[in-house]
Amino acid sequence: MDLARVALRAAKEQARARGAAAQQKKQARRGGLRSGARADGRDPLPLSAAINRLISERGWEAPAAVGGVMGNWPQLVGPEVAQHCEPQKYDEEARVLTVRCDSTTWATQLRLLAPQLVARLNSELGQGTVKLIKVLGPGGPQPRYGPLRAPGSRGPGDTYG
Repeated sequence: MDLARVALRAAKEQARARGAAAQQKKQARRGGLRSGARADGRDPLPLSAAINRLISERGWEAPAAVGGVMGNWPQLVGPEVAQHCEPQKYDEEARVLTVRCDSTTWATQLRLLAPQLVARLNSELGQGTVKLIKVLGPGGPQPRYGPLRAPGSRGPGDTYG
């Protein structure tokens, strides 16, 4: 009984090998691979899969992840903090996220929460993506040097010359 199973298995393997060789000959005569019913590397991809492949091929994982932080800021930090603080920019080389707050009170609060926020961002984006959060307070109003100014002037410094 075992001898019959071994002989049958050997015959099946030989038939598969002959069939594969015949298939390769047929493809070579046709001029290469042709599209078939099964998936291969030439099939069209969904847009999301094509974008993910492009991001991974170009090494854009960290910038894309940080871009996700900019878009998902309220979900990451909570609605109350997101209402008063917003991310401004990300320095990829130094791995520093710059955040601007609308009051000095919120800037101080965010400085105190920064280590916990860095840990949360790294858990979401991947370890080491953000090393430091630089917190900026509110920006002051732009200085105006009087109601009568020449267009394009930079204030009293460009009067002479």
